[in-house]
Amino acid sequence: MDPVTLAVVRGGIEQIADEMDLHLIHAAISPIISETNDCANGFFHPKTGETIAQGGYGLPQFLANMQFTVQRLIEIAQAQGGFKPGDVWIVNDPYISGTHLNDIVLVSPYFADGELFALQANTGHWMDLGGSAPGGWVPAATEIYQEGTTIPPVRLYDGGVRNEAVIAIITANSRMPDQLLGDMAAMTNVFAVGRRGLNALVDRYGIAVLSDCIDEMIRRSETEMRSYISDIPDGRYTFEDFFDNDGVGQDRLPIKLTVVVSGSDLLFDFTGTSPAARGPMNIADCTTKSMCFVALKHLFPDVPVNGGAFRPARFVIPEGSILAARRPSPVGGTTDVTQRVVSMVFGALVQAIPDLVPAASFGTTGVATVAGAKPGNGDYYVAVYPYPGGYGATRGSDGLVNGTPPGSMAKFMSVEMSEHRYPVRFAYYGIRENSGGAGARRGGCGTQYGIEMLSNCVVSVLGDQIDSPPRGAIGGHAAAPNAVRFTLDGKDWIPPFRSKAEKIPGSHGDVLHVASPGGGGFGSPVDRDAADVVTDLNGGMIDLDVARRIYGASVEVSHTVLDRPVYAIKRTEDDR
Repeated sequence: MDPVTLAVVRGGIEQIADEMDLHLIHAAISPIISETNDCANGFFHPKTGETIAQGGYGLPQFLANMQFTVQRLIEIAQAQGGFKPGDVWIVNDPYISGTHLNDIVLVSPYFADGELFALQANTGHWMDLGGSAPGGWVPAATEIYQEGTTIPPVRLYDGGVRNEAVIAIITANSRMPDQLLGDMAAMTNVFAVGRRGLNALVDRYGIAVLSDCIDEMIRRSETEMRSYISDIPDGRYTFEDFFDNDGVGQDRLPIKLTVVVSGSDLLFDFTGTSPAARGPMNIADCTTKSMCFVALKHLFPDVPVNGGAFRPARFVIPEGSILAARRPSPVGGTTDVTQRVVSMVFGALVQAIPDLVPAASFGTTGVATVAGAKPGNGDYYVAVYPYPGGYGATRGSDGLVNGTPPGSMAKFMSVEMSEHRYPVRFAYYGIRENSGGAGARRGGCGTQYGIEMLSNCVVSVLGDQIDSPPRGAIGGHAAAPNAVRFTLDGKDWIPPFRSKAEKIPGSHGDVLHVASPGGGGFGSPVDRDAADVVTDLNGGMIDLDVARRIYGASVEVSHTVLDRPVYAIKRTEDDR
């Protein structure tokens, strides 16, 4: 294989996938795609269904999820006559495609010289598909049917002809059908971008050369991933945690992971994890696997994203558990369960390779939704706010402050866009002091914000990590826990399930207060450099009490700026 040709082909395919991401983000109607980037695009092997390449602007949590979806869809399509030019398949059944009902997966075949050469697929979050709560986050759901409309694998386009009956069923079950149709058009049209790019590569290199390059790309990714795994000391590394509750009962839900390293093979064994929850804190097995790969990608970012990188891993996921849910278990809590799987992998592997693995990052997306009819025109809206928070520290650096969820990377909608589109006002939005775990390297701080309602609405929140905040590593302290509070009619109120609340009525002047966790600290706080403690103190990351009590810093006021004290390391008598 000519290495130059291989590099150019790989770069070309990845660039096309990136271009598809950007086209979808720019063309989508709903802000959860256009602002939050809740989408993904990729190419897949026509026979094995393995990922060939995936765009870099969408969400990492779809990293392997689309591969598993495509692999399952290949079997279904073959039983129904196979793929034809112009076909577009649609599915959101979470037990097949993973995540939750709002994540729609479209799959389209690409033919070259009359032969099926590749499969294109994309995922996009559709804002509302029915369900008992607007937006599909239903913290008190006990069945999938309460969370929205399930779409089994069917042809949305059959040989280029749009299936109007399927579209009519979907739009009839949405509170915002026009927005849904706009996102559907954006997702289907982006396949033309993929076809155009692949046509150019086929014209330049031919099918035989491209096929050889694809096989070599996948093989090399497997080899590279195995080389990194081989550097991990053989052994069994176990980590245990729990979810606060499932939104229906107050019992904790244990989650356990044992990572077994043997040569260049990895086994992720989740034996000991809680059976499926009554409430929505469940995910499908394919989503669990995908999040393990997301964690590995964080640790070994050089490995190209394709199916070869997934080959070294095997899994034991108890069927019917919260990590391998079966119908009709609700799965709306996928936004939180997925993030914790990443933390579990970090918690296990930091024992083996502490120089590479961070302490736990905030593991709750804590999605808040504000929904209702807009004053004046009565149009229905659903505003969605996934928490930003703090990342875990590493041996070499402090954690990222105000980061997107490390498992999904879903962005927080800009304050300006939110206030422009919806009848809400941000009372405040800032860094949450003292939220990062103390350590020789401090965990990143979370955020705190207050969303004031400007009209009648309903508010739902689906989060976790109040009882089990992000843990530190190698002597580092845990981060501050999640915190959710409402101010309703002038009175503060904390929901019974604390970070989970469904359809709370709000009116003008009511406020939702959210404070996200930080990341865990790394190493003992007493080993933190005094100058770094002073920088944190002056930067508002910690307060004076934490500087003195936790870090043992001896500081004094150097001067004031705008009536605010500026601290410095306390001088000794000799220094004076």
